[in-house]
Amino acid sequence: MKVWHRRTVVHQVTDARPSLSADIGRREKIYFVQMSIRLVCLVLAVVLSVPWPVRALLVAGAIFLPYFAVIGANQPSRDAPSPFAGESPNQSEIPRHRREIGS
Repeated sequence: MKVWHRRTVVHQVTDARPSLSADIGRREKIYFVQMSIRLVCLVLAVVLSVPWPVRALLVAGAIFLPYFAVIGANQPSRDAPSPFAGESPNQSEIPRHRREIGS
């Protein structure tokens, strides 16, 4: 007689999501690069004597790039752990991600 056993799920290190600090560090680097590009656009728009369409493009980059940089920096990566994932809504308890020291 054969006995069927449930196969246990083995998690590998590569299955782990990046830590919150690693995700924040990645977003900070991306934001820094985008703000550096903005600074270059602004300096080139002032220093270079180029036709007005090129200058307008550089100024537009300097004006609109911060908006996209902030939006991108505030979005966690798809692999980042969500504080709401896997929790059932229990209103009688403070959620784990909102607990403070001493609570």
